[in-house]
Amino acid sequence: MPRHFTRAGEDPFEAITWERRTARIMDADGQVVFEQESVEVPEGWSQLATDLVASRYFSGVPGRPGRESSVRHLVRRIVTAIAGFVREGGALGSAKDVATFEAELAFLLLRQRAAFNSPVWFNVGVDRKPQASACFILGLEDRLEAILDLASIEGRIFSKGSGAGTNFSALRGAHETTRTGGFASGPVAFLRGLDALAGAVKSGGRTRRAAKMAILDADHPDILEFVRSKAVEEERARALEAAGLAKGGDVAQDATVAFQNENHSVRVTDAFLEAADRHEPWTLVPRTRSIEPTSMPARALFRAMAEAAHACGDPGLHFADTIDGWNPVARTGPIRASNPCSEFLFLDDTACNLASINLGAFLDARGEVDVAGLAATARVLLLAMEALVDRAGYPTQAITRNSKRLRPLGLGIANLGSLLLTRGLAYDSDEARGWAGGLMALLGGEASLASARLAARLGPFAEWKPNRAGALRVVARHRDAARGLSAVHVPPPLRQAAQGAWEAAAKAAAASGLRNAQVTCVAPTGTISFLMDCDTTGIEPVLALHQEKKLVGGGRIRLVVRGLPAALERLGYDATERKAILDHLERTGGLEGAPALRARDRAVFDTAVAHRPGGRALAPEAHLAMMAAVQPFVSGAISKTVNLPSEARVEDVERIFRSAWKLGLKAVAVYRDRSKVAQPLEAVRVEGGTHVSRRRPHPTPESTSEVVEEGVARVRCLECGRGMVPDGACRACPNCGATTGCA
Repeated sequence: MPRHFTRAGEDPFEAITWERRTARIMDADGQVVFEQESVEVPEGWSQLATDLVASRYFSGVPGRPGRESSVRHLVRRIVTAIAGFVREGGALGSAKDVATFEAELAFLLLRQRAAFNSPVWFNVGVDRKPQASACFILGLEDRLEAILDLASIEGRIFSKGSGAGTNFSALRGAHETTRTGGFASGPVAFLRGLDALAGAVKSGGRTRRAAKMAILDADHPDILEFVRSKAVEEERARALEAAGLAKGGDVAQDATVAFQNENHSVRVTDAFLEAADRHEPWTLVPRTRSIEPTSMPARALFRAMAEAAHACGDPGLHFADTIDGWNPVARTGPIRASNPCSEFLFLDDTACNLASINLGAFLDARGEVDVAGLAATARVLLLAMEALVDRAGYPTQAITRNSKRLRPLGLGIANLGSLLLTRGLAYDSDEARGWAGGLMALLGGEASLASARLAARLGPFAEWKPNRAGALRVVARHRDAARGLSAVHVPPPLRQAAQGAWEAAAKAAAASGLRNAQVTCVAPTGTISFLMDCDTTGIEPVLALHQEKKLVGGGRIRLVVRGLPAALERLGYDATERKAILDHLERTGGLEGAPALRARDRAVFDTAVAHRPGGRALAPEAHLAMMAAVQPFVSGAISKTVNLPSEARVEDVERIFRSAWKLGLKAVAVYRDRSKVAQPLEAVRVEGGTHVSRRRPHPTPESTSEVVEEGVARVRCLECGRGMVPDGACRACPNCGATTGCA
């Protein structure tokens, strides 16, 4: 374990400046909903990161003895525990190496260069067998006892801050008979009850709400009911809102509106999609012999999926054959399900702990990427995550057994959109996609190489021998994709390092095997992106060029996203031109019509959604193209939402679904702007500083589940009551850091 960020004899905790602050979260009415005085944090951390870490990750009951009050203690708690796990597991050869690892990991966490998923912050160093995984996939059999067991297991998972996904296709349909002669309830009926449980269990035992995923195969007899289920509930929400009957005035919290805590996805095969293209019939297969198979036009079912997603964002699609083609352990079992955000696609009854790297922290003063630093970070995090596998606690024996025999991990990235902006690269450009692919290729290659080196020391994962040929084939596909990285659009040092890492990983895996069946995925990084003071999450583009920041000592200030001034300078604008452009942004909220802004540079500043009627926003195809650039280097999948404008048609959703399949993505989800009741309204900022809001096109009274801030109506945060903003697969609160639907 060589040192890269630290020096021998230097304590990373003493190498930074610390200060004491008050962590405070106030609701929309100015009432304090959380406060802790004298919180010790690194000087460079923002007030939002301070509020978030104190309110969410400090252990102990607020106001009682034993409550944590320092990031110093929090990080030391985690790195000391993990270093102990590494020492006990024998991954490193000497006490000196373990000390180096501990210092390097502490540096990365303290400097906000990387972060583990939330359960690590909650539980490691607190519980004897800590639940360290954010992502769980649970199997299910067609038995009532199994369904009831699933409810219990999910509740335990949610209470420790994690999410779970399940494929419900084993359950018989609503028109099939039970063993006693009655009719079955069908998957959708049970999903309602499980969704209600998820809404009642506080995530991590502290915050609402839990996150879950429900998946159904496209050949299930109840598939049409499942496909339409969330769209039907959206209509119920509209009716409740219009009648003023939403519980507590908040549609999103109303228990009578189902499926508010779970995402829905359909598992589709190539055969189904081809049948839809050819207008052929599609067979629906009963799960018992009590009824005969039926059929419906595949085209009609595909259209129903697009119509429902157009109406409310669900369902998404899982592309079964693409997923199977990248399955490294197919001899052990099929991949049928995912976690709630679809980045962890793996076998039933498995768990995955995640960690994400803040890419923006690896740009130097000249805007060049620190290739060696990224490689070192991947190695440190891979070792830390691997050490957690054996020492963590799991909710069932099956998950314990499978997780330890397969050892899947989820190293990922955050802040890509900000990095691209800082570099002056348009998100929708070959150059940006080259950078993204090169960065993910480097991290995936280094993580795989580290896993192979661990296998040489500790042995490969237990299911390696029967899966050796398949796993090496998957590694070779990654290596071949790295060989194909563009010599034009990927910086030479990054391309060479990525290609070298995958060449070495393929050779080492062939010799020693792999310690982990999967090593990477791209999570939404909602909460932990706030913790790392990122401007963007996961691989999402910039959401807004303006961001509201909390100030130390109280108050707020609106600032341009950090990469914007650097982007203008890199693009060659002088000081006078930069000031004129930034003044225009402050005055109008956008860059349309900004003086001195060259037309050829305008695409650099395109955001995920338009900030005024007729304003610029990234095309849906830009999101798909970015995912396609990254996917070949990811063991798992990518959690990302394809944003569609409000005026998008059902045909546009169909096109996105088909394009995602053709591009080789493993999963896709879409969201059409303002398609949900609990959805931010579009802000219009006019000259002179007057703010107005554009209403939805359908006539409904103003919803009390929304709060207007800075002229923008947003979903009310369940923690502090302030407005949440949509951010990729998540909703995020810029006031307290709360997120919905993210790990």
